[in-house]
Amino acid sequence: MIIIGRDDPAREDVYQLLSEHLADMFATSPAESVHALDHSALSGPSISFWTAREDGELLGCGALKLLDSPQHAGKLGEIKSMRTAAGARGRGVATLMLNHILEEARGRNFAHIYLETGTEEYFAPARRLYARNGFTPCPPFAGYVPDPNSVFMELRL
Repeated sequence: MIIIGRDDPAREDVYQLLSEHLADMFATSPAESVHALDHSALSGPSISFWTAREDGELLGCGALKLLDSPQHAGKLGEIKSMRTAAGARGRGVATLMLNHILEEARGRNFAHIYLETGTEEYFAPARRLYARNGFTPCPPFAGYVPDPNSVFMELRL
């Protein structure tokens, strides 16, 4: 059974997964278009971080970042660091993690959830996952700027 729970981004196996994630981001996107966070940034007070595990084995991770936005009514969040371990791909881990993050956001009365992902073919599965779950394209948010290598998406909760 896959269990999703709060975790420490600096935990050894999580640190390794996040390092692989960052390496892949820099290998597939220009450096100025990489918006992935490292383990120390994911430990910040505005971020909730979870991992998916089965029998203790790390299958994936994801985070929810609280956004500051005085121009919007209600709380806003951003999905960060969604990553499935290579050996766990195709098992629905990303869908489970996304559903967990969205349930958390709804439980905390968030009004909108945003995300940024890449335009390269490498990111096509992520874009399909988000679209299947109701995310739609939106303009850049929270300090992002238009970028031909980025897709911005939102979900109204």
